[in-house]
Amino acid sequence: MDTIWQRVRTQADGVLRYLLLFLKWAGISILCGVPIGLVGWLFHHLVEEATALREAHGWILFLLPLGGAAIALLYRLAGMERDGGTNSVLLSVRRDGPLPFRMAPLIFASTILTHLLGGSSGREGAALQLGGSLAAQAGRWLRLDRRDRHIITLCGMSAAFAALFGTPLTAAVFAMEVANVGAVYYAAIVPCVFAGLIGAGIAGKLGAAPAAFQVAGIPELSLQSAAQVLALAALCAAVGILFCLSLHVAGSWYRKLLPNSILRAAVGGALVVALTFLVGSRDYNGAGMAVITRAMAGEAVPYAFLLKILFTALTLGAGFKGGEIVPVFFTGATFGCAAGGLLGLAPGFGAAVGLAGVFCAVVNCPLATLFLCLELFGGEGMPLFALAAAVSYLLSGRFGLYSGQRFSSVSRDL
Repeated sequence: MDTIWQRVRTQADGVLRYLLLFLKWAGISILCGVPIGLVGWLFHHLVEEATALREAHGWILFLLPLGGAAIALLYRLAGMERDGGTNSVLLSVRRDGPLPFRMAPLIFASTILTHLLGGSSGREGAALQLGGSLAAQAGRWLRLDRRDRHIITLCGMSAAFAALFGTPLTAAVFAMEVANVGAVYYAAIVPCVFAGLIGAGIAGKLGAAPAAFQVAGIPELSLQSAAQVLALAALCAAVGILFCLSLHVAGSWYRKLLPNSILRAAVGGALVVALTFLVGSRDYNGAGMAVITRAMAGEAVPYAFLLKILFTALTLGAGFKGGEIVPVFFTGATFGCAAGGLLGLAPGFGAAVGLAGVFCAVVNCPLATLFLCLELFGGEGMPLFALAAAVSYLLSGRFGLYSGQRFSSVSRDL
């Protein structure tokens, strides 16, 4: 009888402990999710305003070299000239490395400036740095231990990512999956999901429309459609590798040829301006969401993905700020639209598969890719999107955007 009673008490103690743990992280999620959601919404709003201002006044593009020099000088004055960007956030999750609070205002201002002046960059890198640095500061204020500081950093990443894109499930899973490829950080599932929902909810209430696309021509699952998607996914893996190599090589060449960061950014800005006029189109400046939308409707220039890779490499390699993911969406959607049509798929569906395939190839996050497809495209065609994510993930090998990622020993073993 005593043994049974002891077991009941032990189980009751376990239930109580997990209940208290749930309440603790629910509270911390609200504490982080609300302010970071508000900051994320403000950031989203200002990036949109900056983009609209640039498109209304074409002459602003000529200020890009000056803006690059200003960003580099700002980081130098702040003592963060060697800032690792998103890699610093990932390393802080794995190794408890320093994540200074000043990273937040720096990435906030420099990303808006990059978009205002026409640099080819995204905004998710800024979201991860913004949310991660703010949450890390909150962890220091709350005097959390090492493990809990890791979790609250993931919580902040999820809230900011969700506020910018309106994809809370993708944000939560991406935050848990991106730092350690092959080992999802399930301990953070409650705070990441809560923070993602709060961040997206706040941004939505304040008028930020979630990212979503109408995809036409989704085929039924069959041997033919599976073979077509498999072939496109394999090509997407190659495009993802090309994207990663281009960014890494461009950054290396810039640093080797132009050691001075201010001069490097100014020259990079001048190269982007010159390339814009050489190409004769401004589709490749900024994030390029309008081009992604057209690709989802079945319209894309066949070589647009190559130009976007070049513009992005010249921009981010020179030291401009923002992120790589929206340019990855652009690259994948335009490539998939063109290549999918050649493989017999509807161009719009090819664009959706291309976006998912290249995204998965560069971030090495197949689970987050599945949630991204669900939230961007709806639930139709999920088996085919899952096939695309699996194939592109495997075939892209250990290439990736983030050197701060750690690959588990079983992440790709078969």
